[in-house]
Amino acid sequence: MIARRRRAARPTLVPLIDVLFIMLIYFMVTSIYRDLNMIPVLGGAETPAAGTAAAPGETLLIRVAADGRAVLRGAALTEGDLARAQGARVLVLPSPEAPLSGLVTVLDRLSAAGLRDVELVRLEARP
Repeated sequence: MIARRRRAARPTLVPLIDVLFIMLIYFMVTSIYRDLNMIPVLGGAETPAAGTAAAPGETLLIRVAADGRAVLRGAALTEGDLARAQGARVLVLPSPEAPLSGLVTVLDRLSAAGLRDVELVRLEARP
């Protein structure tokens, strides 16, 4: 009889890679960004330019910075932007350091421009 030599079983890396991808997806989905100022909001290929009109039903995000200025699509909010935002849903996201007077000023400007679908977004802080 001829004795067969068994090869030593080599562990594969495929299950390990699968587990790492599952963990990566889990942490991406469950992450909370406390400081949204770290996420750049710039006009890209999928984002309309600052000078274009908002489509009816479109959602616009206006951020109130720590110094009280309003920012839309990475640029300072202008009266022309407000005129072009008619029919759009507007979300106002104040920075935690934003002064109350700056937030009230932005909300007054939106109201004066005739925008009625305005919602104030508040980030929930974790303990």
